[in-house]
Amino acid sequence: MADVPLPQLGETVTEGTITQWFKNVGDTVAEDEPLFEVSTDKVDTEVPSPVSGVLTEIRAEEGDTVDVGTIIAVVGAADGAAAEAPAPPPAADPEPPAAAPPEPAPAPTPAPAAPAAAPAPPPAAAPAPAPARAASVDDNRLLSPVVRRLVNEYGLDSNAIAGTGLGGRITRDDVLNHIDATGATLRDSAAAAPAPVTAATPPPAATPSAAAAPSAPSAPSVSTGARDTAISLTKIRSLTGDHMVMSKATSPHAFSVVEVDFANVDVIRNRVKAEWKATNGFSLTYLPFIARAIIDALSEFPHLNASVGDHDLTVHNYIDLGIAVDLDYEGLLAPVVRDAETKRLAAIASEISDLANRARERKLSPDEISGGTFTITNNGSAGSVLTMPIINQPQVAIISTDAIVRKPVVALGPDGGEAIAIHPVGNLAMSWDHRAFDGAYAARFLKRAKEILETKDWSTEL
Repeated sequence: MADVPLPQLGETVTEGTITQWFKNVGDTVAEDEPLFEVSTDKVDTEVPSPVSGVLTEIRAEEGDTVDVGTIIAVVGAADGAAAEAPAPPPAADPEPPAAAPPEPAPAPTPAPAAPAAAPAPPPAAAPAPAPARAASVDDNRLLSPVVRRLVNEYGLDSNAIAGTGLGGRITRDDVLNHIDATGATLRDSAAAAPAPVTAATPPPAATPSAAAAPSAPSAPSVSTGARDTAISLTKIRSLTGDHMVMSKATSPHAFSVVEVDFANVDVIRNRVKAEWKATNGFSLTYLPFIARAIIDALSEFPHLNASVGDHDLTVHNYIDLGIAVDLDYEGLLAPVVRDAETKRLAAIASEISDLANRARERKLSPDEISGGTFTITNNGSAGSVLTMPIINQPQVAIISTDAIVRKPVVALGPDGGEAIAIHPVGNLAMSWDHRAFDGAYAARFLKRAKEILETKDWSTEL
């Protein structure tokens, strides 16, 4: 027998909704064969069976929302399970005890219970408002957590929303389009002023207890007035905040920055980018070059590709490179390029593009968004020039690639003399865990990444 738990589907995901079972009880299932589909605030994905055998039990039905780690099914050995399948027929045996019906004699006792039930109707009629809230979500339709939240918050009738997702499922965009078309407003904004305040209160209570406790006493209270709009924090926002507070409390964060001249990268990038776009269907940005340089530098400074334990530093002898992706301003995912040290620039560029696209479409598998050993966050695409990122635990460092802009620099002229030239320049900004190493180690790593970007013959990578 093997228990099948709901897997971790991202660092800040704590629950998921079972949207479809691909197998029924009694069906044979192979290891790594899709067993069920789950939907979370961040991903919709098929989850494979961890073992081969026969599905002997399903504990979470389609439409149920369960916590990560909850046992939702049991898979038994093919032989043993087959024996269990015939077990149901014997269920007919219980019919002989049907002779026990004489017990209905106590039926007179239920009769007095009838009058007791009579008073119940009046109280039930009193909570008339409750049905209205329940009616906002039709439990017969499979709604992901983010869709269910939006439907509840705006008091919508899910039956009135046309679904464009797989099998007619309602997607987040379907709900947002419906809200725009109907002019629906948040329930809280229509309620009295006190209601929004309570809506804003839950996030702090979201159990970062030990980490958040020190700052909680000094946090000022917030009240919502007539000129304000209260917007409830989504679960993603609350959980992201909890994770960041935990990271700051866990790692003594330090910060180092280097400025990089990307003129050397542009020599090859400008030469091939048009052909690259035509062949691959996406642009060749600076990010794959930066990723390749970081991977090479990590091989020389392995303590940055590590995790801190209770009494030791675990150095990873492989590089699983996380690339942070923005989900339309609603949260972040960091899909992982596995064994990045074995891949050349072209392969890394293709994989980053594919992972980013599928992250935004919520089509990543659980394995693709967990277990990174080092992370890059590309804030430069949004125009920032210097960002201090927060470490993605349990890693020990994270680099922000900030905006690359053209600016005057001192460069060597053809005759070996110095001259002023206009080059593309940008910062690599790194937050790192001071428990794992010191500033000199961090600085030399960044210096090495800078040297690789500024001097490597990138044509050999393409």
